[in-house]
Amino acid sequence: MLSLLTFLPLIGALAILAFVERQRDDIARLAAMGISTVVLILSLLLYGEFDPSVAGFQFTQEAAWLPALGIHYRMGVDGISYPFVMLTALLTPICILASWQSIQKRVKEYMAAFLALESFVIGVFCALDFALFYVLWEAMLIPMFLIIGVWGGQNRVYAAMKFFLYTLAGSVLMLVAMISLYVTTGTFSIPELMEVQLPFNYQMWLFLAFFIAFAVKVPMWPFHTWLPDAHVQAPTAGSVILAGILLKMGAYGFLRFSLPILPDASRYMADFIFVLSLVAIVYTALVALVQTDMKKLIAYSSVSHMGFVTIGIFAFNQQGIEGSILQMINHGIVSGALFLIVGVIYDRLHTRELSRFGGLAIRMPIYAVIFMLFTMASVGLPGTNGFIGEFLILMGAFFANTTVAFVAATGLVLGAAYMLWLYKQVMFGEMVHEENRSLMDVNGREIALFVPLIVLVLWIGFYPNPFLDAFHSSVAHLVDQVQVVKTGVMTQAVAAH
Repeated sequence: MLSLLTFLPLIGALAILAFVERQRDDIARLAAMGISTVVLILSLLLYGEFDPSVAGFQFTQEAAWLPALGIHYRMGVDGISYPFVMLTALLTPICILASWQSIQKRVKEYMAAFLALESFVIGVFCALDFALFYVLWEAMLIPMFLIIGVWGGQNRVYAAMKFFLYTLAGSVLMLVAMISLYVTTGTFSIPELMEVQLPFNYQMWLFLAFFIAFAVKVPMWPFHTWLPDAHVQAPTAGSVILAGILLKMGAYGFLRFSLPILPDASRYMADFIFVLSLVAIVYTALVALVQTDMKKLIAYSSVSHMGFVTIGIFAFNQQGIEGSILQMINHGIVSGALFLIVGVIYDRLHTRELSRFGGLAIRMPIYAVIFMLFTMASVGLPGTNGFIGEFLILMGAFFANTTVAFVAATGLVLGAAYMLWLYKQVMFGEMVHEENRSLMDVNGREIALFVPLIVLVLWIGFYPNPFLDAFHSSVAHLVDQVQVVKTGVMTQAVAAH
């Protein structure tokens, strides 16, 4: 079932490329929508069998792949990884529906690229073999590179190359660390690596290699410069999947590798991570305040919001880590919705410059209400999902370091400032451009994009327990792993190897 969930989109992508004629764009769209919807249904069915009380991995399967090299096909999920599988399964059909009219060239290739991307991303969250994880981590770059480089804006090639080179450079260091771990321990199995004891100095070298790979993907300051260009040039659905899913892979890497395998180095480097996170929260929020492009403003806000996530992870307590996981889900929902909101207006006016808007609430009242809801969620208004995640993160940060919690809290004020300013510039004021007077409000297809995201914003905002319960046991186990000192003599198995 887990393998089917992972590779069904890839099979669908290959089938679309092989059997759908180039002129039949309608069939390509319907096929992609149907396959991604089936994947979403399968993810919900599998979650029905998921036991949130179990801290370890579930639905595990293993088969020999390259046994001579110690590489196996190992798959499984726990409470930390499965929420991201479901988030990926949810956002993919939304992205395909969002592209229904805006993508008119090479449609079948576009739909195949999105399905392949879904397959590789789900595989990253399910992989329990480090080599398999790395293969899928790198494979994900290819469809995303094509989505930006082929269907993006005017400077799409530059943005795609920058995205590819940044992430590839970080991944090379992770490859070196992965090989070193295998030479030292004799295994690529992630559950086995979590039980290994490694010397502190060795942990530090591994941590730094992993850190660069994951920091680029988050992205953390100062590794974030590729993100605004990628967002601005990507098509709307590309921005949604980039902000909603791909940015979460770096933080997931910290949770899956850095904390459980290298806990001593992680604790030692926590203050360094706090400093970078605080700079990201404050600095990029200030940068967002002066943006004139809607997409670029939301892109910088993503860097600021992900700073909260890394603070919660390295608080090393239940509240902080649970808040970070929930906030990653929240950010995927809210930032994805905000990029869809930009796409709605871009499809009508073909511009994202704030100076071209103003007074749109008069012509587009439903759009104005939807925009306001997600603005409030981004700000962290109580009753929305953004409040729950930020509250837990700040609570965890307060237990770890009160100064960090205080400085991070200033980011909430700055976030409110740039988001409310954005809303004011677009929705309120005088309508000075005549072409804006003929704008039509959101149609049925566009409302369908937002409905599931609106439901999740309010559900998590008012009743987050089902979501927190899903990963409570796994987070508790991770916190226990981080608290154990793993510096010193290696285990007998590793020493023997």
